[in-house]
Amino acid sequence: MSHQGSASEKPGRKLHVVAAIPCLDEERFIGTVVLKTKKHVDGVIVIDDGSRDATAEVAAAAGARVHKHGENRGYGAAIRTALAEGRQTGADVLVVLDGDGQHNPNDIPRLIRPLLEGKADVAVGSRFLDTGSKPPLYRRFGQRFLTAATNLASGQKVSDSQSGFRAYSTKALKELTLVESGMSASSEMQFAIGRSGLRVAEVPISVSYKEKAKRSPIGHGLGVLTRLLVLVSLRQPLLLFGTPGVILVAAGLSFGIRVLARYGETRELAVGNALGMVLLFLAGLLALFSGLMLQAMKELMRGGAAQLAKEMREYASSVESAEGEEAPQELDASDGAGRES
Repeated sequence: MSHQGSASEKPGRKLHVVAAIPCLDEERFIGTVVLKTKKHVDGVIVIDDGSRDATAEVAAAAGARVHKHGENRGYGAAIRTALAEGRQTGADVLVVLDGDGQHNPNDIPRLIRPLLEGKADVAVGSRFLDTGSKPPLYRRFGQRFLTAATNLASGQKVSDSQSGFRAYSTKALKELTLVESGMSASSEMQFAIGRSGLRVAEVPISVSYKEKAKRSPIGHGLGVLTRLLVLVSLRQPLLLFGTPGVILVAAGLSFGIRVLARYGETRELAVGNALGMVLLFLAGLLALFSGLMLQAMKELMRGGAAQLAKEMREYASSVESAEGEEAPQELDASDGAGRES
């Protein structure tokens, strides 16, 4: 399979395109997915995340190289393995798609085109740019909500933040690091892309929802949302706590104004409004204080990590310098011994 293009490499050189397929208990579909994918890439790696069926055997028989987890570690862990495999194999472009047959491997050439043309470092296959195929209504609502939340929290805007059909350039493979093990890895990826300053392109893809979802859509959505809140609290605590804090303080102040207005008119204290004012104001101050404390801790940790990295670099440099100075001295000593003899 010949792929001419850029992908952050020298023009005119044949690019090595590899596909990685994370899956769990997909013996029914993985063989077909591998065979269709092989038509568009130079190699296929299946990440078997602890399947209890014959997924690994079927994938190998179809011509894929199988990396098998000894136990089920989660979707995020499978994605980390996929990225590591892409780096290890020296892939110029790594395509990641699901093994359940929902993604169409025939979309791969269109997906990787922005990378081959040097227009993007990451290509995201969007289910919402293709008017011909859309998820069922209940899934569409949940995915839209999670995408809006992820866009707001990460500062990166895409139409389908939960898409599992993506392509990564060599630069992206070097820059991206993930820690999430569950389904929230897609949201974390958006944070990582923003931190690394990578260019993103969205490409319309077609999807198939003929099979019933293995996971409960409600449980899946709540799980992703919970982890997204954790990600935001760690990376943007002021956004998570400060914004509600300001709103609560403002609401408390509005209650206070009503209490004063009522007292000025009737000389009577509106006890209910007064209690609401106190509670809202205290809750807002607590949220603001929490956001500021977490932000300060984040900055201290970031500064400490940067200082530690600087000291390690200086230490390594000093060791190299010392070794460089010792070598000639040893040589001189041996020369001197030779002259004396």
